[in-house]
Amino acid sequence: MSIKIDPTRIKPYGDTLDDGRMQLSFSLPAPANEQGKEAAKVLLTKMGFSEIEVCYFKDLGEGFTHFIAYANTAVTVDLTSIKVKTVDTPVMDMKETEKFVEEHVGRKLTIIGACIESDAHTVGIDAIMNMKGYDHRYGLERYSCFNALNMGAQVTSEELLAKAREMNADVVLVSQVVTQKDIHIKNLTRLIEMAEAEGLRDKMLFICGGPRINHELAIELGYDAGFGTGSYATDVASFIAFHYAEQNKEK
Repeated sequence: MSIKIDPTRIKPYGDTLDDGRMQLSFSLPAPANEQGKEAAKVLLTKMGFSEIEVCYFKDLGEGFTHFIAYANTAVTVDLTSIKVKTVDTPVMDMKETEKFVEEHVGRKLTIIGACIESDAHTVGIDAIMNMKGYDHRYGLERYSCFNALNMGAQVTSEELLAKAREMNADVVLVSQVVTQKDIHIKNLTRLIEMAEAEGLRDKMLFICGGPRINHELAIELGYDAGFGTGSYATDVASFIAFHYAEQNKEK
């Protein structure tokens, strides 16, 4: 029997559809005891949750405790009213992209990638750039249609742009995994401002990615595209290929 779902009134469920049951995880500057547990319950009550069960707590040290709770919400969401900016380029696999670039661009495209400034986490840029790739998808270094250079982590904006200018790059690809206090926004903004000041912004495709980045945020920050959680090398490669194919058409 099929379940009928009203997309204008969706809500969480745990045991049965529309029961509003949620799992919540959070930390409080409260002790890891019954008093702290009650504080967590009171907080969730004030937030409008009901049938609250604080099922787990762990002392984090220095007076902080991590809580996990189950609770119900009566709030619903109209899924049909939500509009999100996304990269709408069709996604091709590696062989399809190589053939497409050969036929519609006619040359190798140079891509420079890096984690910029203080960010030392290379997991994002490596998943997209490294030849071995990630999750059964080869990285951009493996594509015969790309000349890809991964500069690694903690690369300053100055160094990245200097290398992009030196190699006459077509694409600058930036990963930001560290996001505390919105440092990723500050770093990405600085890079774009420097690119504009050096006259490089309109000469290259600027793409950013990371766990707290989406296409809408990327556009707001001045980038051509943004790829967040769940994105792969195939998504980025396809976007690059279609962009330069369109650029060729306009010439």
